[in-house]
Amino acid sequence: MPIHCAVFEDRRAEPHDWRALYPFEDRELRIGGLRYHYVDEGPASPAETLLMVHGNPTWSFHWRNLICRWRALHRCVAPDSLGSGLSDKPSDWSYRLTDHVDNLVRLIDALDLERITLVAQDWGGAIGLGAALERPDRFGRLVLLNCGAFRPWFVPWRIRACRTPIVGRLAVQGLGLFSRAALRMTMVRPERLTPQVRRGYLAPYDSWANRVGVYRFVKDIPLTRRHPTYETLGRIESRLPELAERPVALGWGMRDWCFTPACLEKFIEIFPAAHVHRLADAGHWVVEDATDDVVRLAEDFLAKHPVQPTVV
Repeated sequence: MPIHCAVFEDRRAEPHDWRALYPFEDRELRIGGLRYHYVDEGPASPAETLLMVHGNPTWSFHWRNLICRWRALHRCVAPDSLGSGLSDKPSDWSYRLTDHVDNLVRLIDALDLERITLVAQDWGGAIGLGAALERPDRFGRLVLLNCGAFRPWFVPWRIRACRTPIVGRLAVQGLGLFSRAALRMTMVRPERLTPQVRRGYLAPYDSWANRVGVYRFVKDIPLTRRHPTYETLGRIESRLPELAERPVALGWGMRDWCFTPACLEKFIEIFPAAHVHRLADAGHWVVEDATDDVVRLAEDFLAKHPVQPTVV
């Protein structure tokens, strides 16, 4: 598929608007005629790249505080998966995990990213680690935050309810309840989300058409072996030990009901040398619930493990 890089026209933001919290230049990669939006901030000749991969129903806005903190020293790249954020939201695209991985690989190749540190949360774990397995020579370190990259052995009832054929779709895609519930149910301290931040999270998902990706992400969770993504997750899971030689940090909100501490233990089995940080009073959106703790653990990890030019 043809690929073309471009930069959007800069959009001014009023101080009260969510764009004031997201002061980044909008960029896009054209994949098969679709706009794949990403942020690319930092020095022109960085020693390394921090590649931040979001989940559902978040988008690159989720990483705004980390980008603002780190862009003076590091190249910070944060894409929006198709169907998410400021990327296109086609109604007829596949929205399968394997295609999200493929798009991220295309971005890595198009930008010629090297010495990558993956920073991933939620579905970003499977997408980012899937890309790392496809381009292992480009990845030097992994920072995983309340995510997964293996076949699910449980799916919370709150997620299962969103998958029901009619009611689930009306709730998630029609009324936007999944996105709105995330503002409350993913954190121990939801009051930390100001009205301005809440508007930022919800802004890209303001209609039935614009919430198609949110619903399709939920539908792509494999409940049975017959689901196509069950096999994709199985392949990623089986190959994760190939990345075990890289430094790994695991930062976990221990009060996450979705990617529970059992998911953390699974990663520890795969990456036994990982730096593990259990944040007792944080939930699924650990970056919002415990921003300072995440920044501190990540900066300490990056300092202790300087990225190498090439990992073979």
